[in-house]
Amino acid sequence: MKGGILNIVKARFLVDEDAFKNWLFILFMVVLAIAMIANSHRFDQKIFKIADLTNEVKELRSEFVDCRSQLMKLKMESTVSSKMKDRGILPSKVPPQKIKVKKIEEKGFFKKLWQ
Repeated sequence: MKGGILNIVKARFLVDEDAFKNWLFILFMVVLAIAMIANSHRFDQKIFKIADLTNEVKELRSEFVDCRSQLMKLKMESTVSSKMKDRGILPSKVPPQKIKVKKIEEKGFFKKLWQ
C-alpha cells in the first residue's frame, strides 16, 4: 500500500512501460472535462437569454395593454364628439336608422320556365 501511494505521488504510472494507456485515459478525461465545461457555459448563456426574452415579453405586453387602453379611450363617443366640436362638427340629434337590404332571389332555369 505504501509503495502504491508513493508511486502515485512520484507519478511513475506516467513513465512506466504501459504509460501510453494511462496517457490516453488522461487525455480522454481532459477532453471530457472540457466538453462538460463548454456545455455548462452554453446552458448558462441560454438561461440568461431566456430571462432577457421573458423580461422583454413582459415589457411588450404591458406596452400593448397601455396602447389598447389608450385606443379604447380614443374610440369612445364622448372623446370623438369633443374632438369634432373643435372642428365645428356636432353629433346628430336624430338617431340613426337601420337599413335592411333584401336579397333578390335569382330564379333558376326551371323556375323561369314555369312562369
